[in-house]
Amino acid sequence: MSHEQPEYDPLAEPGPLEEQLVAYLDGELDEQGIAQIEHLLATDPKVRETLLRLDRAWSLLDRLDRMRLDEQFTRTTVEMVTVAAEEDVRQWEQEVPRRRRRRWLVGGMGLLGATVAGFLMVAVLRPDPDESLLQDLPVLEDLDELRQIDDIKFLQLLYEEGLFAKDAADEA
Repeated sequence: MSHEQPEYDPLAEPGPLEEQLVAYLDGELDEQGIAQIEHLLATDPKVRETLLRLDRAWSLLDRLDRMRLDEQFTRTTVEMVTVAAEEDVRQWEQEVPRRRRRRWLVGGMGLLGATVAGFLMVAVLRPDPDESLLQDLPVLEDLDELRQIDDIKFLQLLYEEGLFAKDAADEA
């Protein structure tokens, strides 16, 4: 088996050890952190190699020329920010009528939905007044004859005689 070292990727996320080494180079560690890093440097050649690589990168960064920024750079940057802010405000102002129309449309749809739901609830839950008339239709058809009867006993006699047998046969 060959032990190949993975290639160094400068765009890879630094691990916790590299972060500690950077803090070591910058002088940001406390005494305990410094002692831990120095122990690792004394015992692990890979850690020493990583520290040297980071130190070289820092040295190269220190050699780069510092860019001097003048007042014109500040003015153009502020102008760019101002133009971008004006564009954002203009876009927001253009969206206000559309949002207002959308709000009215949603409100109208909600009102229409509530009206339809109310109508359907009333139509389903309210009893039909014509239903009782349909149930009483046979009595209403014979209402003139039934008004001639003065007494319930007469009806009972007719029932016992079998006069209502036709109605009982119709129901069955």
